[in-house]
Amino acid sequence: MSYAAQALHPPAPGALFAQQPPAAGGTLPAAGQPTDTGRRHIGDVILDVRNISLRFGGVKALTDISFNVREHEVRAIIGPNGAGKSSMLNCINGVYQPQEGAITFRGKTFKHMNSRQVAEMGVARTFQNLALFKGMSVLDNIMTGRNLRMKSNLLLQALRWGPAEREEIAHREKVERIIDFLEIQAWRKTPVGRLPYGLQKRVDLGRALAMEPQVLLLDEPMAGMNVEEKQDMCRFILDVNDEFGTTIVLIEHDMGVVMDISDRVVVLDYGKKIGDGTPDEVRTNEDVVRAYLGTSH
Repeated sequence: MSYAAQALHPPAPGALFAQQPPAAGGTLPAAGQPTDTGRRHIGDVILDVRNISLRFGGVKALTDISFNVREHEVRAIIGPNGAGKSSMLNCINGVYQPQEGAITFRGKTFKHMNSRQVAEMGVARTFQNLALFKGMSVLDNIMTGRNLRMKSNLLLQALRWGPAEREEIAHREKVERIIDFLEIQAWRKTPVGRLPYGLQKRVDLGRALAMEPQVLLLDEPMAGMNVEEKQDMCRFILDVNDEFGTTIVLIEHDMGVVMDISDRVVVLDYGKKIGDGTPDEVRTNEDVVRAYLGTSH
């Protein structure tokens, strides 16, 4: 059942992880082969997380976590509150430096890299708590996502002189295309702080897309949204994945969303990995069922 249908007819408690046989072709297709939905072609491994452990003093946030992400797939990370999901994304995009393990992106392995370096490599991130510039317009907020791609120095940008002016025009054209793609043309000059929460989330996605990332990390992009807003965000995420070919790594609590749009799912619980596979494989994993429901059926 699609997420849109689930939104109108929510499952009974526990039904999401009810034991049922995996659908035919439940394993991920070989590299270059289409998924059973026909939406995308899954490529080779683009991001490889190996044996990541993260501690804050004596508190273990992550313990020996390993998984990979293949090009063009939607890879979900799920788990109960406090499972370490956001900490994992923070390790991938350089906010946190893990004490153990390494991350390989397109064949380049790094243990210590800051957020700017990761962004320059082609990894963009949205955050659970919006960090938009509330007094700036939608267009200007998304324009900030082009910062890493601007060659002119700050003085020339401020003066809008010569090459800097031509460069800004070219970047604005790209931002306008993103605005059209996200269907927020009517609010392009509106200060972001005046927009409803769901539209602010869309602007946050647009700012990340403005970086033209190869891998897009989404931290609960649908948190706090109503049913209609979630349906719209699902559509935009799948369109980004399909039309732009962007690889998506997604944290989300709504299991209807996760099971409907993900190619593979990794499950964390108390900082440890307890499941990894297709949505069908994960929903029949007894450890996952136990972590979410407190019992195994």
